[in-house]
Amino acid sequence: MSLTIKNKERSGVINPMYNCQPCGAQFVGIGIKDCIPLVHGGQGCCTFVRLLFAQHFKENFDIASSSLHESAAVLGGVKNVEVGIDTLVKRYPDLKVVPIITTCSTETIGDDVDGVARKARRTLKEQFPDRKVQLVPIHTPSYSGSHVKGYDTGMQALVAALAKKTEPSEKLNVFTGWLNPGDVTEIKYVLSEMGVEGNVLIDTESFDSPTMPDKDTFAYGNTTIEDFMDTANAVGTIALCPYEGGTAAQYLQDEFEVPAVIGPTPIGIENTDKFIQNISKLTGKEVPQSLVEERGKAIDAIADLAHMFFADKKVAIYGDPDLVIGLAQFCLEVELQPVLLLLGDDNKAYAKDPRYKDLEEKANCDIEVVLNADMFELEQRIKDKTIDVDLILGHSKGRYIAIDNQIPMVRVGFPTFDRAGTWKYPVIGYKGASMLAENIANALFADMEYKHNKEYILNVW
Repeated sequence: MSLTIKNKERSGVINPMYNCQPCGAQFVGIGIKDCIPLVHGGQGCCTFVRLLFAQHFKENFDIASSSLHESAAVLGGVKNVEVGIDTLVKRYPDLKVVPIITTCSTETIGDDVDGVARKARRTLKEQFPDRKVQLVPIHTPSYSGSHVKGYDTGMQALVAALAKKTEPSEKLNVFTGWLNPGDVTEIKYVLSEMGVEGNVLIDTESFDSPTMPDKDTFAYGNTTIEDFMDTANAVGTIALCPYEGGTAAQYLQDEFEVPAVIGPTPIGIENTDKFIQNISKLTGKEVPQSLVEERGKAIDAIADLAHMFFADKKVAIYGDPDLVIGLAQFCLEVELQPVLLLLGDDNKAYAKDPRYKDLEEKANCDIEVVLNADMFELEQRIKDKTIDVDLILGHSKGRYIAIDNQIPMVRVGFPTFDRAGTWKYPVIGYKGASMLAENIANALFADMEYKHNKEYILNVW
């Protein structure tokens, strides 16, 4: 069957499915312990991203803003950065790293963020000789790319600024990409079962923060500045999402000769197999029987559902590129047909992704990939009957399309704000494969009941 790749035919964007570059860099920042990102731009560049994180994770995060106003467009805003850094360092005695994240306005007016960071380092050394606060400029103009590019740029900038070659370690770097905390928990579980000490960047498992009787808490990441420094000494690096961390993995290989394996995202059985095999190759560790049994349980769960309920059901998928392609590969494993894949920014590398060849070779349907797409692309295709889909996979911005057209939908990706706790559960690994298959099945079962469509099957299967 065929796989075609095309750009959205319309100019402009109606209801974007992606967020801006600074959003991605801020996500990296909140995943680091003793770190507060400083967003150099208007107040909204920080406030609305914090709102997105709060909607998705139901938690609060510390993110600062240089809070530019109209005068900065003429006079520049570097003074705001200096004041912002000074305020953060004085107010937070445990602060160790401040990513300085640019935005469309500050990139357009040409503020010298690298220069102000150099100046601020000298000032901090004089004012606080006993403290070491890393200042890392991250250039994320939001008039190009998306949060996907911003995440990748932020990760690469931090690794390049902090990684230091010292003594070799037995740790394995794992760059998670923009995965949920539940996925990070699954990654750490796999590493633990294999007896591998992982250097997980970014470790967001602690985003599930408790409410304690003695104090209010902000969510924070578990990755430390020392973890970034130690990336240069690892036995290898696995980047689970090529477009979100792949550049940093390649940098470590080129600069420090740390072997890098970039992708695939371990969604589904085959991709999880490859992830575990890559861990084994880089570390020399054997695959334990516990993971073999878990694999068998996942296959059993999928076999219970695939042929009877999933076969030939057509699926539309949208969201981050690594997630979308991984979900499409999973669909083919369970006999679903991923007929439409929507990717939402202008990254030209998407059109050359080698994983499309694997999709095309295994597909039992025609697959269309639309680049630089938006949510209106999906809505219009459904309404004008150019596609006929039985299921939608994507984040919450597609909910009204699913509701209006009475198509069952499974929430996957960021942001998900209309279902409880989705970020706590994995879609990667063998556990993720089981849960994803069962969530899809339950969505289809509910749809059968609501529409009285062969619901008698549910009494006997």
